[in-house]
Amino acid sequence: MFTGIVEAVGTIVESAGAGAAPGDGRRLSVETELPVADLPLGASIAVDGVCLTVVARGPGRFSADLGPETLARTTLGARRVGDRVHLERPLAMGGALGGHIVAGHVDGVGRIADARPRGDSRELDLIVPDELARYLVPKGSITVDGVSLTINTVAGSRFGVTLVPHTVAVTLLGTRPVGADVNIEADLIAKHVDRFVALYVGAQGVRT
Repeated sequence: MFTGIVEAVGTIVESAGAGAAPGDGRRLSVETELPVADLPLGASIAVDGVCLTVVARGPGRFSADLGPETLARTTLGARRVGDRVHLERPLAMGGALGGHIVAGHVDGVGRIADARPRGDSRELDLIVPDELARYLVPKGSITVDGVSLTINTVAGSRFGVTLVPHTVAVTLLGTRPVGADVNIEADLIAKHVDRFVALYVGAQGVRT
């Protein structure tokens, strides 16, 4: 479990097939300033908002495998050596929930539709797949490339957010260009409520 508060920006130093066949996935190695000693084998870490498992580590770096589902549903399959990525370690029990509850299970890939300065802040408009539009709520939470953000405006599958100066300084979102793909995770609570309501309405329909 994560909170969407980016701890560090890492750099991909290796990207290679994880097995002999093309469908075996890919292994990413990331260089980081985070203390690798705190990332034992089997530990979880969020990379651009994607929960991955540490499978190898060395001085100042760790490796994680990307399965077919991760490659199909996130932007990590398109990342190349030299690309920089957001990193966050899991929330420790009793730790501060600085953002919101983030599972690291990306729902789909969105796109930056517009970006503009607003004083020292930056405003972004993003477009998500139509099936995720139902989870967009003004003043609700959303995770973009692992960053917890507050939704300001909603228009169909398009929503707007503001990056405050601190977010611009410590994350990569302020430099992502218009047209860039980003990982989107909708609010976990919104997804569960939507599911429960759908099941209830369905059950009511069967009885009537």
